[in-house]
Amino acid sequence: MPVDRIYIESSVAQRPAVDDIVRRIDGARASIVEDSQTVYDAVLKAKDPVSRGKQVLYLTQNRGPFVRNCPGTRNYTCCGYRILHVGTYCVMDCAYCILQSYFHPPVLQFFVNHDDMHRELVRLFAEDRISRIGTGEFTDSLIWERWTPLCRDLIDTFAGQDRAVLELKTKTTAVAQLLDREHRQKTIMAWSLNTERIIAEEERNTASLEARLTAAAKCADRGYPLAFHFDPMMIYEGCKADYRQVVDRLFARIPSSAVVWISMGTFRFMPALKAVVERRFPGSKIIYGEFVPGLDGKMRYFSPLRISLYREVAEAIRAHAPDITLYLCMEDEKTWQRSLGFFPAGKDGLNQMLDQAAVRHCGLLKSLARF
Repeated sequence: MPVDRIYIESSVAQRPAVDDIVRRIDGARASIVEDSQTVYDAVLKAKDPVSRGKQVLYLTQNRGPFVRNCPGTRNYTCCGYRILHVGTYCVMDCAYCILQSYFHPPVLQFFVNHDDMHRELVRLFAEDRISRIGTGEFTDSLIWERWTPLCRDLIDTFAGQDRAVLELKTKTTAVAQLLDREHRQKTIMAWSLNTERIIAEEERNTASLEARLTAAAKCADRGYPLAFHFDPMMIYEGCKADYRQVVDRLFARIPSSAVVWISMGTFRFMPALKAVVERRFPGSKIIYGEFVPGLDGKMRYFSPLRISLYREVAEAIRAHAPDITLYLCMEDEKTWQRSLGFFPAGKDGLNQMLDQAAVRHCGLLKSLARF
């Protein structure tokens, strides 16, 4: 979905980044607005505001913090991840994407007050702790590569310190301009993986599985640490064999020594998303599985189904990489024990486990990690 309309908040109109971005988006009409309401009104007039929002870019400033704690999910184990909030929404179109109902209306926003962001990063790098931080919570980390050097700038910035690691998570292959950066292993290139069936049927405008693995292999060749996220995993007839095949293809292309961690999480969604999926993806069956309300109000697959799939995929991963750092995203202790055979000990057990993986693979200061 190409961007054909750019709105520029008047307060940022003179920033150099704005002109650079506008020049790179050929054919898009640009205009200056006083605030976001004009942008939102224009998107809401569309028959499908969710789709229209992917074609409208709003260049603005982040008036809140750039560095945020991941909100996590109450009653489930969180990994202590932090968010670098550089923008919102996505040009790809996944049926399960929570951003369809999270933002109202969903609009591509890119924050250009990077001087404020860098001041926050300086404070982050001064903290007496390990930080794991990523840009992929409210957007895809690499969709901005075609318009802005943000990722290149961040890779260079993180390379100059030893207390934090940046994770760039994507479903794209936009790595060409990142391969020659002097990253010093302080940036983890990460891909969301799924079965070919789910990619073809539920992940519109994303890169194929083979293309994602090829991009990951290029990054591994240039010394980048890697991560992979099997999330959201879908349960359907034959899914276990399909996910095993994905794992086999992953390790056929990527040496296990290059992988910092792998996460797994099954499809879960707020009830409001169901109507959005029914309207925008009438052929999708993902919302009609065996779901029950979770402790956080989200609909989740029935626990035995989740555990069975986790066990299967974990077994496949460990067959290739028995010592790899493998964890579950937003699951409770019982599910951990029954799926992986352990639960990270202590109040911050998962945080510590991932911090230690970052120290081993990314050269962070060992003295800051809680071993």
